[in-house]
Amino acid sequence: MIDPRREAERLVSTLRGENGESTAGFLVFLGLGAGYIIEAALNIAGISQVLIIDYGINGIAELFCSREYIKILGDPRCSLLIDPAPEVLSPVMLEQYRPALCGGIRTFPLRVRTEQDMKLFGAAAETIQVSIEKISSDYSVQAYFGTRWFSNIIRNLNAAGALNSSAAPVREAAICAAGPSLDRQMSLLAEHKRRASGLFIISADTALPALLQGGVKPDAVVSIDCQHISFNHFAGIQRRDIPLFMDIASPPLLSRFSDTPFFFSGGHPLAVYISRHWRPLPIIDTSGGNVTYACLSLAEHLGADRITVYGADFSYPRSRVYARGTYIYPYFERRQNRLASLEAQVSAFLYRTPFLPPENADSSVAGNPYYETAALRFYRKAFEQKAALMDAEVITAPGLGAPIHIVQKKIQNHGRRVIRLFAPGKMVTSAAEFLEQYRGAIETLPVSAADMYRYSRNSNTEERHLFTTLLPQAAALKRRHPELAAVELLEAVKRHCVNELERVLNGLTF
Repeated sequence: MIDPRREAERLVSTLRGENGESTAGFLVFLGLGAGYIIEAALNIAGISQVLIIDYGINGIAELFCSREYIKILGDPRCSLLIDPAPEVLSPVMLEQYRPALCGGIRTFPLRVRTEQDMKLFGAAAETIQVSIEKISSDYSVQAYFGTRWFSNIIRNLNAAGALNSSAAPVREAAICAAGPSLDRQMSLLAEHKRRASGLFIISADTALPALLQGGVKPDAVVSIDCQHISFNHFAGIQRRDIPLFMDIASPPLLSRFSDTPFFFSGGHPLAVYISRHWRPLPIIDTSGGNVTYACLSLAEHLGADRITVYGADFSYPRSRVYARGTYIYPYFERRQNRLASLEAQVSAFLYRTPFLPPENADSSVAGNPYYETAALRFYRKAFEQKAALMDAEVITAPGLGAPIHIVQKKIQNHGRRVIRLFAPGKMVTSAAEFLEQYRGAIETLPVSAADMYRYSRNSNTEERHLFTTLLPQAAALKRRHPELAAVELLEAVKRHCVNELERVLNGLTF
């Protein structure tokens, strides 16, 4: 009574745009069914990848016995996941969906199939939505900073190759963020330092001038921002004796502010590639998105078994943005004029993003209101999750910002400290030779549509590792040139990277 192919064409017609191409390049089908809808979708121009999710391995086996699925399973764009747990589905989504290359994404549930297992497919849909939100957040950051990351990393290799210092383990650490609560916590920190002679103070770069102004000298400073505004944290500070721990993607001139600089890998694909093929760099978890999270990761890496956190408000208590002495006040003071006073600029900075409604009925600490944005709440929750999973005891000094709730698990090492040095590994070759090899590898890397499908499925090949280093630049160039198709975009990325590498190689002397 019903022609399944005609019905499939009718259903997927909603995917076609005005030009006849798909409005979404990445399709997620909830349910395999007889495959007619999936086959029809694959015939639409612009479909880059298809992910099929279904449950019940025995039922899938019966389908395979009753019908031929060669057109679907033989298409390099298609992947089939059977009975995936959420912890399996999320990494697959993060691995396969590349917004710059795939375009938009759309979930297409097969109603008759999903209604039979609503709980399973509901959980899958929720996992997909969470994964898309994370991918979108990462992609937006890559779109703005992808080219700068690449430029900074390749320009830092000469300095990274010359460094052989190591940082010794610590037992007790204090982390200092730059929230307004740091003003009133400064005396607590100074007293803590007097009581604990071995206390190792780790400062966020933003908090450095505030600490020095308060008479507290940190033992280390951490910086992860790739933007040149990072220089404002160090301008006018003549304390080159403080070790500086930097992401390899930091501005190249930043290392000159310290006599003891350290580079680490924060997870950028090129940094991972460098550690694999040139020189292993210490790994610091920066996935929390802010420098306070990176400070916590450094304390963990150094083996601290007790960590106290100061100045981590993750909000704007009393409508204040930073502690006194931080860069923002002299920065705005230099820029003020009759039409834009210091107060107006700080107010514009405060209200640049909307505030979130409070998570509970009380959005104040001791009667002092605090205000959260989406980014600050994400930072706080990421910090809480990481602290809860650490073996070290993490406590926070009382402050005025959003309360930090850490459900501390029991220490697993039973008092046995993990001793780790913070030091780079041995270089395989010189920085110049590595950059030459990397440039040649990019020039010869094939980036056809078939090659991209191959890279997305072969997870442990050298070509795929190389291809992954280009993705942040692809996001950045896609923002500037949205008209470029995937293959054209990657060719443009290759040209951009090769040109940048040639500039560095021609401008450096080794």
